[in-house]
Amino acid sequence: MSSIEILAPAGGREQLTAAVRCGADAVYLGAGGFNARRNAENFGGTLAEAVGYCHARGVQVHVTVNTIVMDHEMDELSRTVEEVAESGADAAIIQDLAVLAQFRDRCPDIKRHASTQMTIHDLDGAKAAADMGFHRVVLSRELTLREIEHICTHCGIETEVFVHGALCMCMSGVCYLSAILGGRSGNRGLCAQPCRLDFHAGNRGHALSLKDMSHIDYINELREAGVSSLKIEGRMKRPEYVAAAVTSCRLAREGREYDKDTLQAVFSRSGFTDGYLTGKRDLDMFGYRSRDDVAAASGVLKELANLYNRERNSVPVNMYFRADRFGSSLTVRSGAENISVAGHVPEAAINRELDAGEVRRSLSKTGGTPFAADEISVEIAPGIAMSASSINQMRRDAFGYLLKKLEAPRRHNVLKTVENVLPEHISNRRELWGRFFKADRLAEKGLDRIILPVDEVLRHREIISKLGDRLIGELPALMFDGDRMHLEDTLLKLQSDGLKSLICGNIYGVRLAGKLGFETIGDFNLNISNSVALREYEKLGLTAATVSIELTMTQIDRLRGELPRGIIAYGRLPLMRFRNCPSKGKRGCGDCKGEPALTDRRHIEFPIECGERRFSSLLNSVPVYIADKRLPQVDFLTLYFTRESAKEAERIIEAYREQAQPWFDRSGGLYFRGVK
Repeated sequence: MSSIEILAPAGGREQLTAAVRCGADAVYLGAGGFNARRNAENFGGTLAEAVGYCHARGVQVHVTVNTIVMDHEMDELSRTVEEVAESGADAAIIQDLAVLAQFRDRCPDIKRHASTQMTIHDLDGAKAAADMGFHRVVLSRELTLREIEHICTHCGIETEVFVHGALCMCMSGVCYLSAILGGRSGNRGLCAQPCRLDFHAGNRGHALSLKDMSHIDYINELREAGVSSLKIEGRMKRPEYVAAAVTSCRLAREGREYDKDTLQAVFSRSGFTDGYLTGKRDLDMFGYRSRDDVAAASGVLKELANLYNRERNSVPVNMYFRADRFGSSLTVRSGAENISVAGHVPEAAINRELDAGEVRRSLSKTGGTPFAADEISVEIAPGIAMSASSINQMRRDAFGYLLKKLEAPRRHNVLKTVENVLPEHISNRRELWGRFFKADRLAEKGLDRIILPVDEVLRHREIISKLGDRLIGELPALMFDGDRMHLEDTLLKLQSDGLKSLICGNIYGVRLAGKLGFETIGDFNLNISNSVALREYEKLGLTAATVSIELTMTQIDRLRGELPRGIIAYGRLPLMRFRNCPSKGKRGCGDCKGEPALTDRRHIEFPIECGERRFSSLLNSVPVYIADKRLPQVDFLTLYFTRESAKEAERIIEAYREQAQPWFDRSGGLYFRGVK
């Protein structure tokens, strides 16, 4: 049976040491900026040293460059790419297509991994990543074992899955809760975790907080499914946590028992869950960090620290010792690297000759180093003697020199930046688009284009001929492979009826819509935040794109390139996307009509929009409304209607036509304050 990689988090130097000494095959870490855990210690300025430390011990390094990037940060991004290349790191973990383009075009030797922030959760998404030039895809945490196996079997690239650690309530990459509520963007690496606060679903508290996941018991099943790498979450966690998780994974991979109690004690939220992997997405998955959980950690920290207080002898070395009356030497080899050192000139033997067994015993003492003696060859001329201390010194010198050689950076070549100046964007006409949740709430007057979920269009197929080319079908924000056949069948039926355009907020949809021959428009969940990403999505077939809701008006104005673009100009923004709906009860969806709500500590209500009982979305408590503000140079404004009636929608449309003041509580979103 093939091996499977254990990939450990390294938020700082001590966590890195714990991961390597406890047996991780690879680590992932951040350099400086552009990583999704900017509050971790990270390795800005010391990345090459960290990579050398790992490589000398046979451990690979994956560098997280997995945040969205703004246009004004492109020079800094270029320097980060060069820093990663100079360090000799093995892979870059990427979310933004501008970052992908930099690594692909300037440093093709570094492997490119599609971050879980890209929300890849189905086969089309994984295939799209392969088409875009990724070597590995980090799958969403919400998948079942069967779904993972289906993707692994057919996607054609390596797959990485989370095996242990925290579970966000929202699918990674499409959470804007922290950004909207506090200006700290999860897509920029500064999530403040407001979801861990006490949101209520009826009488049930902490409705946005899940237990930590632990799939360590399923390592063999994941290996058989074709998974390449097991990822441990936790770059913000302490080194004892890293030690416990890596040790548990290593033992489980070897078919040995691991200490589940200690693993839970060092960090959990009311215990662990395997609900996503098994498909049991019920209330048992929910939990929060209690005082008892915190107290349990203090009792195991010292024991766990002992797991990484000394070097792990994991790097095999071959040694060749030679001695005669003219001199002595020791050659130590690890892989393609070797070091030779000269020792003392042996003395003539008086009482006892130098013995080969004695030499082997001295050379096999590798404690305190990362080396483990493999083959030891000894060649000794007769009639000579040497002290054990002189042989030990030769071993120490050789190991020291070899370690330095192994730690030396193996730099990747970096190509010069190719100047590709994008043209200034000119909007000749600004259209008004309307997105509606239900067809019976549609208000079409005054709108240039109308967006409806494709399942709604299927239920009201006559609307295709009525609206003609004005109609755009909205692909589901999330589409798991069990629904793939239904969705494609739906799209083919609608296409035969005359539907020509689709809008999608995930790369699965970009691939699927393009394959079926639809005009393809990008939605805001693609997190397009810079001009290069706009260009890259245009290459993938987009004919227009809604840019990220995390951009300011000024940043939107400065976007360059010819691809038509728009913004969400009105509506309750979808702040989170769920596979396990927080409003469900003991009987699951029960008799829910698809429009429940959560309340926060201040009793503010956040509606939930149901996506055909396959997923759900948390909406903001108040809508964005900017009709009376200065609007950016874009080609279309989308009014995002959710629970508004047709009459209410008509009034909003008219207000945008007349740039009227609001008559209700509103938000300016992030357009005038931005994100950190």
